[in-house]
Formats: sequence, C-alpha cells, structure tokens
Amino acid sequence: MSEIITTIFFLILSVIVGGVLVVFLEKKNQATFIKLSLAFSGGFLLAIAFIHFLPELYAEQHTSIGVWVLVGFLVQLFLEYFSGGIEHGHIHAHANKKIPYGMLISLSIHSFIEGIPLANNAVHEHTHEHLIGQHHNSLLLGIILHQLPVAIALMTLLRQSLIKSTTSWILLILFGLMTPLGLIFGKLLPMDSAIPFMDILLALVVGMFLHISTTIIFETNENHRFNLAKLTAILLGVGLSVGLI
Repeated sequence: MSEIITTIFFLILSVIVGGVLVVFLEKKNQATFIKLSLAFSGGFLLAIAFIHFLPELYAEQHTSIGVWVLVGFLVQLFLEYFSGGIEHGHIHAHANKKIPYGMLISLSIHSFIEGIPLANNAVHEHTHEHLIGQHHNSLLLGIILHQLPVAIALMTLLRQSLIKSTTSWILLILFGLMTPLGLIFGKLLPMDSAIPFMDILLALVVGMFLHISTTIIFETNENHRFNLAKLTAILLGVGLSVGLI
C-alpha cells in the first residue's frame, strides 16, 4: 500500500511541477524547455520499450503480443487526432476562453491507460523479483518524464486560451489524477485470469510509447543548432534507460 501511495504521489507531483514551471518560465524559454524535455523523455521511452518491455513480453511467448503493440500505436494515433499533438509539445491555443474538452479527454484516456500496468508492480508476475522492480521503476520513470513536459504544454495552452487561473489548475490536477486512477483500476483486474490482461495492457502502452517517441524523435522542423541539442537530449534519455539495466 505504501508503494502505491508513493507512486501516486510522484505521478501527481510531476504534473503539478509542470504547472508551476509554466508560471516561472518566460515564454521564450517555455517552448525550448518543452521540446528538449520531450526529446529526453522520447529517447527514454523508445529505449525502455525495446530494452525492457518488448523482450519480456515476447519471453512470455504470447504470439499475439505484436498485434497489441500495433493496436496501442494506432490508439495513440487516434487519440492525437483530438489532442492536437500536445503530447509532442504542439500548442495550438485560441484566446477564446473555451475549455478544450476534446484534448483533455484524449490526454486523460492516454494517461489512464498507461497507468494500468503500474498496478502489477512489474511487467510479469513470473519474472525474477529484481527484474520486476527494475521494470516497474522504468515504466514509472518513463511516465513521469513524459508527464512533466506534457503538463507544461497543457498549462501553457490553458493560460494562452485565457482560461481562469483557478480553472486551469483544476483541469491540470484532474489530468494529473488520470494515471493514478488507471493504477487503481489495474489493481481491480483479475491477476489469475487465463487472459493475460496486464501483458496486453502493457503491450498497448508500449505501442503508445513507440508512437510518441518516434514522432518526437523524427520531427526535424528545427534549425540545425537546435537539432544538435535535441539529439543530445535524446541520447541522454537513451543512456538513462541503458543505465537502469
């Protein structure tokens, strides 16, 4: 129980920190910080997908696991139709004081789904104990590293849309609660079922990670100097993942 509370604390804290940073960062620094932090998290997400999760999923000999990874990739593609690509730092604000419900719902669904595998405290219940801890920590860290820049982008968009500050914070916190709610929902799923729910859900999340990370990495509409900084951030993210092995 204490581990769940700690996990939920850090998940919510990452979103709140993102909102606080928006208040203190100047506009000209916000965009750069968002893009570089997304590049770092993109490199990390891509690396943990290939190094940590895919090998373990396939080690369980689920022949359909590749299908679920593909489904996760397509689910994220569908969600981004409504989110406008804010997961990649794309901020399309309109100063009309209207709450972007479609984007918020899309982000919430994404966050809810990726929180479910955290409930298993691991990737697989049959995996060696120390490997379980590593994979749980990798998934948690990956979510936190991605939630932070997304929270910054979301809060920036809400402020630029001239939505009241109180309303913006309420919406941000509601978004921050989605991953913990996914974790709690995951705890309610039957672990001894013949259907490997956690493996399927983790495969979905891996597919979503692959879509997000590859989109972040292959966006090259920046100048050469920034691309070098972005490449460095990506390599640092990959290096962090390798260091967790």
